[in-house]
Amino acid sequence: MSCASDAERVYLCKALSESLHSVEATDDLRFAHYLAAQELFDALVVCVAGGPSQTGLEAALPTLARLPGRPSLVVVLDAASPADCARLLRAGADACFVAPYSVMEITERMRALSRHAPGRAGGSGREVRLDPATRELVEGAQRVGLTRREYLVVECLLREANAPIARDYLIRYAWPEKEGVEPTSLNLVVLRLRRKLGACGMRTSIETVSRYGYQLCTG
Repeated sequence: MSCASDAERVYLCKALSESLHSVEATDDLRFAHYLAAQELFDALVVCVAGGPSQTGLEAALPTLARLPGRPSLVVVLDAASPADCARLLRAGADACFVAPYSVMEITERMRALSRHAPGRAGGSGREVRLDPATRELVEGAQRVGLTRREYLVVECLLREANAPIARDYLIRYAWPEKEGVEPTSLNLVVLRLRRKLGACGMRTSIETVSRYGYQLCTG
């Protein structure tokens, strides 16, 4: 997330975190690009004070649209005309909001965009996905409820299903508000998840990748 002011950043970070999003924030668009190039994000939310024509945002959007994993690009503006929004959408934005805006609408639009992006896995006719409305992991007709931390761990693993994810990356993703989280905390969350998946008879499993991390297996 790149925001125009501290107040906007705190407000949106809090709202998005409460909606079960893992959030990184910066007030520098170039640093936001650097972060998104190093780690996978579902969406970039760019908040702009004033008119977009003075910020260089339109020129930056094509580069952001080519980031690894192709995160959704959501632009939030203090003021803009319909023509301004149209130009930003043509430049690469997936959604454009103008103040006064609704955080609920932004969140729901991000969810809608994620339904058409990588982050689901399927095998043998079974779709494996997360339901953010109920905080459940869904495998075909089966559902299992997750805690907030479990949800974030599965969300991170599901984005690269059937591929190993580094332990350090999982910790940063699932504990964005903390530093110095011990690997044992992640191990305990994974243990609880394995018990839940096994109790529900789900074929989806979490495998340990020796000396590296974990992998969500959906096949």
